[in-house]
Amino acid sequence: MRQLAALTFVTLDGVMQSPGMPDEDPSGGFTQGGWAAPYWEGIMAQVERHAMSEPYDMVLGRTTYDIFAGHWPKAPKSALSDRLNAACKYVATSDPDSLKWENSHPITGNIAERFRSLKKQDGPLLQVHGSARLIQTLMAHELIDEYRLWIFPIITGGGKRLFEDGSTPSQLKLTRSEPSENGTMMQFYRTR
Repeated sequence: MRQLAALTFVTLDGVMQSPGMPDEDPSGGFTQGGWAAPYWEGIMAQVERHAMSEPYDMVLGRTTYDIFAGHWPKAPKSALSDRLNAACKYVATSDPDSLKWENSHPITGNIAERFRSLKKQDGPLLQVHGSARLIQTLMAHELIDEYRLWIFPIITGGGKRLFEDGSTPSQLKLTRSEPSENGTMMQFYRTR
C-alpha cells in the first residue's frame, strides 16, 4: 500500500497560494504572490534533502502541473530537474489530452476514488506538490497520510489556505522538525 504526502509551503497564517511568483495564481484577487521567493536560498536544499531525495511519484492539480510543466522540462540539467522530469506524474484534470510533460497520467472522474485505488497499488510515495484544491479534496476523503510543511514567517492576510473552514478536526503527530536560519520552519506531521 502506498502512502500519500502533501508537500506545501504555507505562510504563518496558513496561506499556500502563489508562493513562488507574483502571477502564479491570482485567483480570488490574490495580490501577494511570490511571498516565499525571498526565502528560497537555504530552503530548497532542505526541501530536496528531506522530501525529494527518496523515490516518489508526483501528484498535481492542473494549475500546479501547468506551472511545473512550463518550467522543469526546460530547466538546466540537475539532479532535481532529472528527478522531476523522470517522475511519474498523476494529474487531476478535466482536459486529459493536453498533458504533454513526459510520464504524465491524467486522473479524471471521481478523484477521491482514483487516488484511493492508486494508494492500494505497489509503488513509491505519492507526493502532492502545491495544488490547493486537490489537497482539499484529498483531505475531505481522509487520503493524506502525511503533511510535509514549510512554514514561512510571513502573513499575507488572505488567500487559499491549507486548512480551510470546515476542515475535519484531527490530531496530528509531529515526526520531523527543523528550523532554518531565515526563520522558515520545516514540520512533518503524520495523520495516523
